Amino acid sequence: MENGMIRPRSFGTHDGSFHADEVTACALLLLFDLIDMEEIVRSRNLKELSSCEYVCDVGGIYDPKIKRFDHHQVDYNGPLSSAGMVLKYLKEEKILDEKLYSYFNRSLVMGVDAIDNGKASPVVGHCSFSSLIANFVPPRHDADIKMFNAAFFEALGFCLGHLRRLLAKYHYIRECRDKIKVEMDKKGKVMIFDESMPWIDSFFELDGDKHPAEFLVMPSGSQWKLRGIPPSYDKRMQVRVPMPKEWAGLIDDELKEKSGIQGAIFCHKGRFISIWKTKEDALKALEQIQGRKK
Repeated sequence: MENGMIRPRSFGTHDGSFHADEVTACALLLLFDLIDMEEIVRSRNLKELSSCEYVCDVGGIYDPKIKRFDHHQVDYNGPLSSAGMVLKYLKEEKILDEKLYSYFNRSLVMGVDAIDNGKASPVVGHCSFSSLIANFVPPRHDADIKMFNAAFFEALGFCLGHLRRLLAKYHYIRECRDKIKVEMDKKGKVMIFDESMPWIDSFFELDGDKHPAEFLVMPSGSQWKLRGIPPSYDKRMQVRVPMPKEWAGLIDDELKEKSGIQGAIFCHKGRFISIWKTKEDALKALEQIQGRKK
């Protein structure tokens, strides 16, 4: 097809029921301002789809050079769904860099790909992002095309909002990265911050798995938290040094009595975090833990 017949900034996908992969692919292209909402087409008519600049999850072609992103054809055996294909395309086109690509992939797209390709199944009792998007699909199988289209755009709006929040979070994490590095460069066993900020992503990106820190002290709203440092990013709910066993699950007066600290508020039963009224209280708790290790 000649380029003149392609409608700029248009997007095509199949009609009827939908899944998280094409919804996410579409939302990614909207997020980075490559398509227009009013130029989204839902159809299985290949002639109609051929006039779209981008086509996802339909058509039997995976070729980023012509902006075609389907994964259902037998000659494609890769791990990606249309979501992962579009995310990879955005990286290859330098619309996003490797760090942002990795962030979106780890935060969302990798799981969408795995579920859509049957490589993973949602855990019973756990609502995955794919399950959540699937719940936008009209429950009745005899729903008409207007209902399916309306539901698709409702799911798309939800997904786009989620991606925008993820992107805002990413930029905030990057904004705080230098502050995390300054504290890490001290090479201490305790990192102390006087403002609350996202830290765990930057900590491990900056080789935190090799860093000697065991605890972090940081504001938490009007209170202060003493948080154990995980051994690695993938083991975020574990800690290198836990809170004392006798503090586990205690709140208010019970924790005050056990710790002897009047600003005691709460210690998680998992012993990875405790909350204190003031910074001084959190530091007193830390002194107790460090004293027990000697």
